[in-house]
Amino acid sequence: MPMSHSRLTLALDGHGLELPENGEIAVFAPRAGTDLSALGRERVRIIQPNRVDYEAFQRAGYACDVIEAGRYAVAIVFLPRAKQQARDLIARAVGVADLVIVDGQKTDGADSVLKECKKRADLGGVFSKAHGKLFWFEGGDFEDWRAEPMQVEGFVTRAGVFSADGIDPASKLLAETLPEKLGRNVADLGAGWGYLAREILTREAVETLYLVEADHVALDCARENITDPRAEFHWADATTWEPRARMDAVVMNPPFHTGRTAEPALGEAFIAAAARMLAPTGQLWLVANRHLPYEAALQAQFGQVEEIAGDNRFKVLHATRPARRVSRAGRR
Repeated sequence: MPMSHSRLTLALDGHGLELPENGEIAVFAPRAGTDLSALGRERVRIIQPNRVDYEAFQRAGYACDVIEAGRYAVAIVFLPRAKQQARDLIARAVGVADLVIVDGQKTDGADSVLKECKKRADLGGVFSKAHGKLFWFEGGDFEDWRAEPMQVEGFVTRAGVFSADGIDPASKLLAETLPEKLGRNVADLGAGWGYLAREILTREAVETLYLVEADHVALDCARENITDPRAEFHWADATTWEPRARMDAVVMNPPFHTGRTAEPALGEAFIAAAARMLAPTGQLWLVANRHLPYEAALQAQFGQVEEIAGDNRFKVLHATRPARRVSRAGRR
């Protein structure tokens, strides 16, 4: 997020923020594209459970971890949208570093987080710019902000994962629509914490179910929720993941937002990935918000596309006869 970099850079350049000369800097939850060059790449360790963002920073030469380990000289938290997740990140940052820096947009709750942090720690400074705030502090007791696992209708979820507080109604509609026979090899792209996977595994004919999920936290929840030995868990970007065998079916409720920005192209990339990994007789089952224009992308990748269920909010689309083309691995 360029604006976040702008606040960080300016705060370090004459607006009161000073970093220790030595020691690692843990950066929690930065999005791909956030410019951290003001920190010095050799000192930074990215703490990022999202595979897409994780790989982007790896390619840029940063050291990356899924979760923090040990102590750091400084911890920087980029606020996510979910309030409970934001609190958890701050509590974790306080637990591993003396100096904590928090950066976020007002639309992501930066003002309210700042007010709450003021009650718990002595602020070192606040810098406002571009509809957001950056502030820093040392010490304070934030242990009660750590997020505990949640129970949702028999499933384990955690703060910040998609549909953490309940079964997603679109996924529920898709689960109710799936046929009894899906084939032996099935992929659940964007598997989340495992609701659809558990439904798929009620089919005895399924031999292997690949749960592909970019959010490591959600995938850890899925590992707790799905104990069936037929399930395989893959922390991966579903748009580039390559299975070891052709799929008989792909099931998905693809994401269509990056942060607050709607990006139908993300769902279209999921569709293209599904077409690549399906066998010639394979089938795609997809649920989406009614307004999303996925039909054109499906028709470009499949010989037959039909809507088989839906309501005023969602639609379930079924696609067959995937186009024959060379996959990323040069197979087919």
